[in-house]
Amino acid sequence: MTSDAGRSDPGRSDLGRSGAGPARRLMVMGTGSDVGKSLIVAGLCRAFARRGLKVAPFKAQNMSNNAAVTQDGGEIGRAQALQARACGLAPLVDMNPVLLKPETDVDAQVVLSGKVLGRHSAAEYQALKPGLRPAVRAALNRLGTGRDLVLIEGAGSGGERYLRAQDISNMGLAESADLPVVLLGDESRGGVTAAVLGHHLLWSASERARVVGVLVNKFRGDPAIFAPAAQEIEAATGWPLLGLLRWSEAARALPEEDSLGLARAGRRTGARLRIVVPELPRIANFDDLDPLAAEPGLEVIFARRGAPLPRADVIVLAGSKATRADLATLRAEGWDIDILAHHRQGGRVLGICGGYQMLGQVIADPQGIEGAPGQDAGLGLLRVETVLTGEKRLERIAARDGLSGAALAGYEMHMGRTTGPDRARPFLRLDGRDAGAVSADGRVAGCYLHGLFASDAFRAAWLAPLGVGAQTAFETRIETALDRLADDIAADLDLDRLWALARPPRS
Repeated sequence: MTSDAGRSDPGRSDLGRSGAGPARRLMVMGTGSDVGKSLIVAGLCRAFARRGLKVAPFKAQNMSNNAAVTQDGGEIGRAQALQARACGLAPLVDMNPVLLKPETDVDAQVVLSGKVLGRHSAAEYQALKPGLRPAVRAALNRLGTGRDLVLIEGAGSGGERYLRAQDISNMGLAESADLPVVLLGDESRGGVTAAVLGHHLLWSASERARVVGVLVNKFRGDPAIFAPAAQEIEAATGWPLLGLLRWSEAARALPEEDSLGLARAGRRTGARLRIVVPELPRIANFDDLDPLAAEPGLEVIFARRGAPLPRADVIVLAGSKATRADLATLRAEGWDIDILAHHRQGGRVLGICGGYQMLGQVIADPQGIEGAPGQDAGLGLLRVETVLTGEKRLERIAARDGLSGAALAGYEMHMGRTTGPDRARPFLRLDGRDAGAVSADGRVAGCYLHGLFASDAFRAAWLAPLGVGAQTAFETRIETALDRLADDIAADLDLDRLWALARPPRS
């Protein structure tokens, strides 16, 4: 996708509405994970919404430890929250009825319709999935009511035949909900022709018939050179090439869905402040750091395992889906020693959610919420203790911080209760309610509020004592990036053709 900030929205009134009947639906299914499904759907959401259509995103099953609290009091994947924003909507649990939040390599917390269903192994979840189909279909049907278009994102690869019998998010959903499918491949990985032809080979005749065309993402170079590949794909499958989507620089400004994207954050020439974030195995909601990484005077470095933490002005411990296990990894890496030395030498430390819990004296899990029951000593930099409980706090917060004077909008999402004397010095005072804690020396702080740095005023107040000014209007930056992504997609695709390929379910 070529980027051109000056482009206007072409063909704004070309598309007719679907009327009072069921919404049209179109599924974007991938040839693999990380081929760009989430961002393409977000861009399409914005492109169609700008044409006056009522659009909503949907993903039956997402696996991510980056989550958002919804308007109706549940949680969904952050990617679907971004897609909702692209549509001009508040996030709803129906947009992502099943969310898997990995806690180990084989266990995950299963969230159904926004609420925790339980902790299940991979084998247990495969047995559980067929029973989730009614909830998935009901969510999709509700989402289409009163709307013109639902854009549906698949999960991972749609061609994994060994998962087909229990599938609720790819061809299993497409067939049961009567969805037209666009297959998306990634040219930057190489082998996109083989990936598309492989999916054709693995699918049944009825599944192949659902595919209405192919999109090739992250294309670089001369489109004419790809013409023989497009001809080969269409000759072998009957699926037309709907477009070559060029790389969009706008994507760099949008949140990453999982930790594969953390490599993009790193050293910046001329930065006056360095923030280091230990990249722990179950790091969660790390997009909390995106507003800081967007500031030109800062560099945010996600430290990989296998080496000491680099020199830092501030160390931030981000959220975690498995706090005690991540704390054990932090110690195994020797990073606890690095953090304590950093503090002794006058450095600052901030913990958010699970990171806040790690900074305390004790983390207790008597019920085995995140693993085996037990408790561990924290880093001891805050005089607080945390007890994990079965009740999950999910709350969207819009408030004014009485300490900084800044308006804040964020969310809390945690299964722990934190108490202790350092809470007498709150990090935030949200409309009169104390939140978080600060150490006696003022150099260590923690809180449960995700998204706090998206507030330009709060970010400026937090950075001021560190000698760095805030220069970025972050929310404007996200909106601009979504608009540019939509511009780029509209330049490379025929949106009228995609609208014609979308359709309501046949009765």
